[in-house]
Amino acid sequence: MPKLIPIKVALMAGFASAIFFVFAEPPTPNIKLVPIRPTPSVSGPQMYATYCAVCHGADGTGSGPAARALKTPPTDLTALSRKNGGVFPADHIQTVLKFGVTTPAHGSAEMPIWGGLMLTLGGTSPDSAMEVHQRIVNLTSYLKQIQK
Repeated sequence: MPKLIPIKVALMAGFASAIFFVFAEPPTPNIKLVPIRPTPSVSGPQMYATYCAVCHGADGTGSGPAARALKTPPTDLTALSRKNGGVFPADHIQTVLKFGVTTPAHGSAEMPIWGGLMLTLGGTSPDSAMEVHQRIVNLTSYLKQIQK
């Protein structure tokens, strides 16, 4: 009979452990930070694939591989016009790309400020600011093309 007590204790400990694992939150995936890679400034689709798809998904719906690691789900970029009364918000998109998101209600502050990052691609060239502007305009144009 004394051997039953350790078995009961072991079963209770196993049961408690099982409950802990069922109710424990899964670990949040880590996002690996990598340096920005240069892409042609004229290719909106290529810039999107390189800079945006990791969070917003290849299709723009917010289902990228890094989306699970973010506190706020990425915006569905294919629904921007629909959410803006049928008008594509080009000026707002360009502002977000240049300066980031300032209010959590309009998106996550985790989103990189692409204007500053893109500025690093041009080095110290006097035309760097113009190239960043071209990149942002071409990326915005691509986002307009993928609206549902």
